[in-house]
Amino acid sequence: MLQPSEIIETTPAVPPTIGRHHARRLRDVYRSAGWPSQDLVEVELITAGLLQQVHDEQGRLSVRVTPDGLVWMTQALARNRAAFSAHEALEEQVARSMQRAGRIVWRGLSLRARVTGCEPDPDRWCIAKPDVFSVRNTSVEDYLAPVVHEIKVRRSDLLSDLRKPAKRAAYLDLSSECWYVLGRDGRGKAIGEADEIPSTCGVMVAEGDPASPRLEVVRPAPRRAMALPFGVWLALAKATPLPVLGGDDQGML
Repeated sequence: MLQPSEIIETTPAVPPTIGRHHARRLRDVYRSAGWPSQDLVEVELITAGLLQQVHDEQGRLSVRVTPDGLVWMTQALARNRAAFSAHEALEEQVARSMQRAGRIVWRGLSLRARVTGCEPDPDRWCIAKPDVFSVRNTSVEDYLAPVVHEIKVRRSDLLSDLRKPAKRAAYLDLSSECWYVLGRDGRGKAIGEADEIPSTCGVMVAEGDPASPRLEVVRPAPRRAMALPFGVWLALAKATPLPVLGGDDQGML
């Protein structure tokens, strides 16, 4: 029995913050045989009561998702679906807005871009995937004015994106203007402020009904002259632009 002088004081366990990497691990465990990774992510999930350790008859250790873990996975799935729906609605609104401005619009493109001045490699090529990419409907190359719109509907996603200067550099390499389009959170507040976005990009904020948002320009994007490289031309030729406006939309012009 410990003597009073030998008693070690401990502080109550603090529940860990469960994030995306935890959700990914829960999905991996649920789909697998449950072999333990024995890392800190697993420790945090066990501490939070979302995973439990199980020993079989031979004494082998595995991990299983608890009922609380299943509930958490269901809630995370619902949040992801809601965010995806909000992202889709805002992306659609931006794309249609560009069409009404007389532009040819693509969604879901993968374009090869050159990134310069970013660590760790100051000069490299990467694949950029802008949410919305558009050019003017013109036969004069100098008038194309390609524009990139990056859609963000979650604060965490925006902050993660802002920590990736190479991603913005790739967008700027592909466009004469780059815009961040920000959605609103559950309380109706914009997920970011204009001064958080680098000055090389413009900022729009969604207003009104989330299912059919209205776009408000908070800060115009700097405009630069640029010519599309041949590789981008080839990618656009292979891709399918957004279908032309229908009769109802034409009436709004």
